[in-house]
Amino acid sequence: MSNSSISTELLNRFTAIVGDRYALRSEADLAPHLIENRGLYHGSSPLLLKPGSVEEVSDIMKLATETGTAIVPQTGNTGLVGGQTPRQGKSDIILSLERMNKIRDVDPVANVLVADGGAILAEVQKAAEAHGRLFPLSLGSEGSCRIGGNLSTNAGGTAVLAYGNMRQLCLGLEVVLPTGEIWDGLRRLKKDNTGYDLRDLFIGAEGTLGIITGAVLRLFPQPLGHQVAFAGLNSVADALALFNLAASLCGASLTGFELMPRFGVEITTRHIDGVRDPLDAAYPWYVLIDISTSDSAETAERMMNGVLEQGFEAGLVLDAAIAASVAQQKAIWHMRESMSDAQKPEGGSIKHDVSVPVSKIPHFMAEAEEAVMAAMPGARICAFGHMGDGNIHYNISQPLGADKTAFIARWREMNHIVHGLVLAHGGSISAEHGIGQLKRDELAAIRPAIEIELMRRIKRAFDPANIMNPEKVVSLDP
Repeated sequence: MSNSSISTELLNRFTAIVGDRYALRSEADLAPHLIENRGLYHGSSPLLLKPGSVEEVSDIMKLATETGTAIVPQTGNTGLVGGQTPRQGKSDIILSLERMNKIRDVDPVANVLVADGGAILAEVQKAAEAHGRLFPLSLGSEGSCRIGGNLSTNAGGTAVLAYGNMRQLCLGLEVVLPTGEIWDGLRRLKKDNTGYDLRDLFIGAEGTLGIITGAVLRLFPQPLGHQVAFAGLNSVADALALFNLAASLCGASLTGFELMPRFGVEITTRHIDGVRDPLDAAYPWYVLIDISTSDSAETAERMMNGVLEQGFEAGLVLDAAIAASVAQQKAIWHMRESMSDAQKPEGGSIKHDVSVPVSKIPHFMAEAEEAVMAAMPGARICAFGHMGDGNIHYNISQPLGADKTAFIARWREMNHIVHGLVLAHGGSISAEHGIGQLKRDELAAIRPAIEIELMRRIKRAFDPANIMNPEKVVSLDP
């Protein structure tokens, strides 16, 4: 059947699976689910379903396969590439996992937690903490994003340096396939070499191969020592040298190393309530250093002092402040995590979520600034991110006084400039946000043809009817 329209009879059949209370059809109820966070994509849908069990998700997918109805999974709707947004002009049905939000089990001895796909990340963190454990994934949206979405985008966050991204933090999955079949892969094993790793296919697939309804997540001991510092520097090259110094001195205890420009600090202190610059003077660049130790607070303090002392002696650190309390640690991290939102009051912002080899970051930053400023004089660059893993959020704010609409219209042009330099340095055009709709066609253009074809073969194998979040990540039309 065509997906351009769905009969009332079929909508009623889908509704009957979850009940009238959990099937939304009004414009007001649907509106928040039809637009993504940046406003780049506005979709359409006649129905949003909120199943309460894996069996209901299965029944929805069976009916969808039978009738050729496209289904778009949605969790916290915090994605930044349109992967969770239904298509415009189609009749995609949205499947929300917000009711499936339980913490199923916590096993502190085995260091695992089992959660529903709709469990909110912050609630998972709290559940782990209640058992003396740490779930290290940390994102600015952790109060609203959900585990299924985190897994579907292979989320990274601020602790990848020490703990890895979601692929490394997940041991097993429960997935409902487009056909309605349920794969119970909720294994709690660190070692399992029994054939193809199906788990890894679904992690990062952005809901195009199935719906993640449950996950076994890895936990870690709570750190006994924790120190956070904020340091001013002259250049990105100095930041890289300081990172290498910190990594050598701290090893696995270096849990975060974040790079921020002066412009980012200025707008964050200007627009975000409660944020202040920890340093008295202004510097061209800043780093946030986070150290966590398993033995004692004294060890963390000694490590941080060692990093900063040697940084000062080497001429890398110009000034620094060490957080004197948990509240101050949170305040410094809040500045970093608010930097993207602080750009909104400054007008239009063209975003890039890229990664380059860590050693190439200074070269990339210098070349990108030169190229962007040549193409758009007056542009204000806010390039910040996870220096320890090479992930830079290369954001460009509109020139002062510029027309926002005209500026945003140059999104693809700026993408071409920045991504071209990223690829020249052996990097990636998507470090942690995914592909979605935003980068689908670009991905097809830059990857080897056989790689895209292999993705299409996987998609066809799992979703022969092409109903599972269609036209996201990879198109089946060559």
